[in-house]
Amino acid sequence: MFSLLNIIMLSPWIRVLCVCTDHVVGAPHLMRGEAAVALKPKSLGPTHRPCSFLLSLEPKCPPCVWEDQSNAAAHATVPQAELRLIPVLYSSPSMESPLSAESAPPTPAPRNHTPSPSPRAEAQELRMEEKERTVDTEEDPIYLSLLSAVSVVVDEPAEDASEKAEERAEREAQRQLLATEELVYTERNYLRLLQVCTCTIRSNLQKLQPQLPNLNSMFLYIEEVIDVSGRLLSFLDQKQLTPHDPLFLETLCDAFLSLSTDMESAYKEYLANYNTVTALENSYKQKDALWTEIVKVIKSSEPEVNATSLSFFLVMPVQRIARYPLLLQTIMKHTEPGHPAYSLLEQTAHTAIALNCRINEYKRFREVADKYRKTETLTIRDKMNRLNSHSIAKKTARLSQFIKHETGIAPKLVDEEFDALEGFFYLLENGITVLHENVETYLDHLQRFLSCRPEEFDLDMDGEKPAICYKEVITALRQWILPTFEKRMRTLVHKPICALRELLVGPRNLISKRLDKLLDYELIEEKPSLSYDEQAVANTYKTINTLLLNELPQFNGLALTLLWGMLGAFSCLHKDLAKDMEQLFQGFTQQLPHGSLEPNAFWEWAECSVLEGARRLESLCWNVKDQLNAPIVQPLSPGSQKRLKVLTDKHGSGKIYQLMGHVVGTRDLDLSLNRGELVAIISEMDTRGDKRRWLVDAGGPRGYVPSSKLVRYHQVTMDPPPSPHLITTMDHAGGVRRHSCTPGVRRPSYTPDTPQPRLLRSMSMTVPCLQVLAGYDFMARSSHEVSLRAGETIRVLEPHDKKGSCDWSLVEVRGQRGYVPSNYLTVMPTSTTPTAPYR
Repeated sequence: MFSLLNIIMLSPWIRVLCVCTDHVVGAPHLMRGEAAVALKPKSLGPTHRPCSFLLSLEPKCPPCVWEDQSNAAAHATVPQAELRLIPVLYSSPSMESPLSAESAPPTPAPRNHTPSPSPRAEAQELRMEEKERTVDTEEDPIYLSLLSAVSVVVDEPAEDASEKAEERAEREAQRQLLATEELVYTERNYLRLLQVCTCTIRSNLQKLQPQLPNLNSMFLYIEEVIDVSGRLLSFLDQKQLTPHDPLFLETLCDAFLSLSTDMESAYKEYLANYNTVTALENSYKQKDALWTEIVKVIKSSEPEVNATSLSFFLVMPVQRIARYPLLLQTIMKHTEPGHPAYSLLEQTAHTAIALNCRINEYKRFREVADKYRKTETLTIRDKMNRLNSHSIAKKTARLSQFIKHETGIAPKLVDEEFDALEGFFYLLENGITVLHENVETYLDHLQRFLSCRPEEFDLDMDGEKPAICYKEVITALRQWILPTFEKRMRTLVHKPICALRELLVGPRNLISKRLDKLLDYELIEEKPSLSYDEQAVANTYKTINTLLLNELPQFNGLALTLLWGMLGAFSCLHKDLAKDMEQLFQGFTQQLPHGSLEPNAFWEWAECSVLEGARRLESLCWNVKDQLNAPIVQPLSPGSQKRLKVLTDKHGSGKIYQLMGHVVGTRDLDLSLNRGELVAIISEMDTRGDKRRWLVDAGGPRGYVPSSKLVRYHQVTMDPPPSPHLITTMDHAGGVRRHSCTPGVRRPSYTPDTPQPRLLRSMSMTVPCLQVLAGYDFMARSSHEVSLRAGETIRVLEPHDKKGSCDWSLVEVRGQRGYVPSNYLTVMPTSTTPTAPYR
């Protein structure tokens, strides 16, 4: 056909009749079987061969008519493959002299020229004429000579065309092989450099002193990238194929498609974290000495690469995932469509493109999430500095839209799917918060239980077998079983619940920010055209909403799974604790007094014992509470006595109250007083009618104190009631009086009702030796005083205070010195030896 077309181009007086082999849509349409005349090649292919022709559907018209622009509608461009050429010789005036035909100007058509019939009618007439002149043309010698010449010219270059087609196929195959080898070779080199970075360089950087802060954050998720790349190459190596093998391309596509999901999960996390990597590297660069050491380690670890920064290696995954589509498209470009793996290769290329699109979309979502999920702790000054006209207008518009929603003026955009997810998230958050508080309280009680060690005290029960068993059991519990239980509880329950509670902050901030962006979006939703800023607001809302719809179900599911796992771990820990305690008690069962009882009887006894112990403990708590709330009966200091006298004279004895505990003022006009101080009640309510705050007079300042801290004052007599540890004496006049810390010799005396022993007859000869004891309990109220216990032996240093008053004595007890009331002291004889006066 190439030679025949050359004949057409060189000999304009030879025209070729073309029969259409298929329907061609153009201007006008060609139907199958219709004839047309090839005027000239319209376009050339890559091998400079005509690919399409300008055809005329008026084969009987002279050449001058075909060049006329008025008949352009009768011309059509048809691909070469749709035509079957039939050489035809026409009888026309231009056949006589080709040169004159070329040089002669075209003859214009007359004004009254009748247009020729339609192209289809002309083609049909041509076919009829050819059929009628079949016999004449077969016998025409000129036709036979031209036909033979054309046939010879067409047949001669067929071999050249096939050779060139083979050469082109070989070149394409060679290019396909080179592209495939490039993909495999670069993948192996890429994997090697990543392994050098994560193994050699990372281990060398960890040896630097001082250690680099947050070094592990730079290599986050790179292990997953290395793993998926290694699996891709190992999949190819397992098949033991080379790029020259015809099945290698199909194997490569299968490997890529099978690993596309893992590749996406690995690369999207790495690319989303890459901003953190660059920020961390920039922080290293700000310290010149540190950065110099890092560069030395990088160059010494891999001198052939000549890298000068960590980003040289860490940016490779970012570049590699984007090169996969380019490499696969290059291979597909040089692969024949008839290749067995062409469809699979095309699918692989499309998968790589979609993979990059999804990774970019995920990275954009992560950037939005990282921007809005952070919790900022701003001071009032920082918040004031952020205020401007734009922020005030934006917040005002949001508040106005929110009020319209709440009042029903404007409809609210409802998203049932998101509302369900949000409700479940808040339900989970409440459950996690309550569980966190309960676990912390549980561990606090367990720590208090371990800190109390009653077995270390002497209980005067050393000879009893239950006490010995109790000590051994409690020692084992406190030293081995319970500490192990506490450690496992903190590891398996407390730490996970704390981490999960911290993870709730990000989704909660995103949900709150979505509400703000929703209010902004509703204000611009109905506008026909949006500005650049308004379009950015709409895009931000859609991004956050899409992100929450995609990620919140996964977060809720994982949080619920972790919550059930922690509850299961809590239950299993107590089950293990019960087994350990049962194993411990089995060794002491026979030694305990109730170890021989039947199970039912034992559990009945245990239940009764526990209830009885609980009753005693409750009774003890009430007794302690009564003692703590009991009125203070210890004597007053001289200053307190003066205040009592002033308050009694001013307000009367019925208005005097005493504080049962310390009071710290927290509001205006509140007083701060100590336990035991005396006050006078002025009003049993404050100015607002609150009876929980009483207005009192403290002997100078006036203010409010809680009424629950006040109790009516019971004045203590100068001589307290008799004490079991108190011994009285008789003076020279025969009267009975109480010993006090006054100088002079004190003789023991007896009441008149008590019979006098024989020792009294010899009192003139011997005087008993005396010792000073505490007759009553005394609680120190300041650092100058010291506490006493009834019956405790004390040493009197001075029987008066610094002002010479005998109401207070300076004593030493248990190695401590301080003042105590003198009338709380008593004297007891120790022997019948002569004694010196008590001073």
